[in-house]
Amino acid sequence: MRVRYVLPTALLTLTACTTGPTLETQGTVTAPPGDSKHLTIGTAGFTESDLLAQMYALLLDRAGYRTKILSVTNRELYEPALEAGQIDVVPEYAATFADWLNAKANGADAPPVGSPDLATTMTALRRLAAPRGLTVLDPGKAVDQNAFAVTADYARQHRLRTLSDLGAAKLPVRLAAGDECVQRPYCEPGLKKTYGIDITAVDPKGVGTTQSKQAVQNGQDQMVLTTTTDATLDAFGLVLLADDKHLQNADYIVPVVNRSRAGSQGVTKALGALNTVLTTSDLAGLNQQVDSWRRLPKDVAKNYLVSKGLLRSGRPQSS
Repeated sequence: MRVRYVLPTALLTLTACTTGPTLETQGTVTAPPGDSKHLTIGTAGFTESDLLAQMYALLLDRAGYRTKILSVTNRELYEPALEAGQIDVVPEYAATFADWLNAKANGADAPPVGSPDLATTMTALRRLAAPRGLTVLDPGKAVDQNAFAVTADYARQHRLRTLSDLGAAKLPVRLAAGDECVQRPYCEPGLKKTYGIDITAVDPKGVGTTQSKQAVQNGQDQMVLTTTTDATLDAFGLVLLADDKHLQNADYIVPVVNRSRAGSQGVTKALGALNTVLTTSDLAGLNQQVDSWRRLPKDVAKNYLVSKGLLRSGRPQSS
């Protein structure tokens, strides 16, 4: 049985600052790609990250590695641990991680480098990751972007399938979202500028929260900010409107590895197998099994890989 570890914050902070090839202490990393047979998979502690970490671990187990899973819920902690070699692999989001590394390297006011274009985003991300001893593997098909949903009845009534349709309909829209939406370029300003949507107010109930979805469900608001892998939309009678003009950044899921411990072709090939099957829709369904059906992430991950022919049923797990 694979064991799930939670590393104490104080220990992680101390060791991340005193071990491993961090950029701050050792400069640009030149170590050759490593191939440690004992790998730690990091998870950020929410459902989707847990599922991805479990799938990564299972695929690496199949390839002959021994794995354990470490839960660190704060990127400010797990990214230095990844640099230091305490964590060897983490699932990340291309544009978000690119902007995070950019801010770390160039300051919080640095212009964003993540963009709606995947190739541009990946180029920037890899350029920022390499000096820190990190390798960003290829993205797959699955993307977890910001997304906007309305009720299915509202969409049918106004013949809406895309955000462009909503802009063309000239309907007044009260948007349930986080309070930062009024300033973020992907939210209220972007919806107005890119799509011409008449946002009359932002209802600060949070991103994809139950309260936000209920506000749209009961007609208090007309649209909610959520994500493309939200597993609970059906339960609220909501449907996503397609971002047909690509307002949102390319937050494709990418494995990020510590080059000196997990930069080998063995790791790359093992994790790359997931790219051939995992889609955004698949990931939303897996999230639903955990969040709504109360199944364990490790069981959901294993069943999915078995169903896609990437794992044999009944295969023993590493400890």
